[in-house]
Amino acid sequence: MARPVVSPPKLHAAAESIGRREALDGPGKPLGKAVRDAIPKGSIKDAVSGTWLGHALHPLLTDAVIGPWTSALILDAVGGEDSHKAADLLIGVGIAASLPTALTGANDWADTEPADDSIRRVGLVHGLLNTTALGLFSASLAARRGGNRGRGKLLAAAGGAALAASGHLGGHLSYSQGVGVEQTAFDSGPEDWTATLPAAELGEGDKVCVRANGTPVMLVRQGGKVHALHDRCTHRGGSLHEGEIEDGCIVCPLHASAFRLSDGGVERGPATGPQPTFEVRENAGMLEIRRRV
Repeated sequence: MARPVVSPPKLHAAAESIGRREALDGPGKPLGKAVRDAIPKGSIKDAVSGTWLGHALHPLLTDAVIGPWTSALILDAVGGEDSHKAADLLIGVGIAASLPTALTGANDWADTEPADDSIRRVGLVHGLLNTTALGLFSASLAARRGGNRGRGKLLAAAGGAALAASGHLGGHLSYSQGVGVEQTAFDSGPEDWTATLPAAELGEGDKVCVRANGTPVMLVRQGGKVHALHDRCTHRGGSLHEGEIEDGCIVCPLHASAFRLSDGGVERGPATGPQPTFEVRENAGMLEIRRRV
């Protein structure tokens, strides 16, 4: 008996549909480049990306926006006159928090290049919905302060709807598309010693990508020592062996994150997580690696 065809949830299908809208590439590509050009690489880029935190900063900041605005909506719905001042204050807090949240989100979105076009498109609509929510809550606060609380509540409710739609797309990007997730999280490499290539084939200064039980591994010989790091950059999946060696670090060719060859630590972002490294030994003329424990 044939199994019935199960359709994806409608909200998931809607997000997938946005990802197929090629018309979004027109504004999306130049806007992404403008954001990347506007944020200086180095300490500022690292701070906005969350390199100092150990994971992306944007998800943490979203709570500072969603929490106050949602609380204000609850007070609008069930609070009495005594709650008016608190609701207005909460909306103001959310507006203030939206600025750094938008900056970190735009930074993360711009760094999805180069990536699947659908990610850029969904991320663009996610940002536009957040901007719409910000405008509606700002107008709500202005109406409240102008004495028109009924209009203010309606505008806040509309802002809440835009925020909910944006949140769905944000969840789609993170949990369905893996944006912001360390690219090596589910590929830790072989636990046992695994042969890669003949030691004689890796000369001084050479860097190559090999496969160890399906895991891409970059091998580098520097100063007579062989280093082995996961070849897929934890940030956005760039191939590290295509990057350059600088001061004992490998620099990712996509967004210039720098990882120490010695231990995979992040020397420079925007990467937030260290690069997995492997133990290396020469056995019977072959370079073998295994996961470092």
